Amino acid sequence: MSSETKQKTADLLSICFKAGKAVKGFDSAMDAVKDGKAFCVLTACDASPKTIKEVDFVCGRYGSVHLRTGLAKEDIARLCGKETAVVAVCDKGFADGFAKRIQK
Repeated sequence: MSSETKQKTADLLSICFKAGKAVKGFDSAMDAVKDGKAFCVLTACDASPKTIKEVDFVCGRYGSVHLRTGLAKEDIARLCGKETAVVAVCDKGFADGFAKRIQK
């Protein structure tokens, strides 16, 4: 992932957090997916293989999109104040924006 794409992803995620449309942390994010509130789930580039596998499973089961970002857990921590590898996006517009940037 290019540094420009990473920066645009970070900028959008920052706005998403400020708008209150993101849920951080594995358990909270998976609850949002199960409740049908999450339009997509973002994972950090340094998330563990076990975390990636579990996110893939839950997203597949509940019909949510899983997007792997170029952001590290440390990058996400700078944006939201908590080091986490998993973020659920609970707004269709933001989810579409992430998909457009990440799936180029």
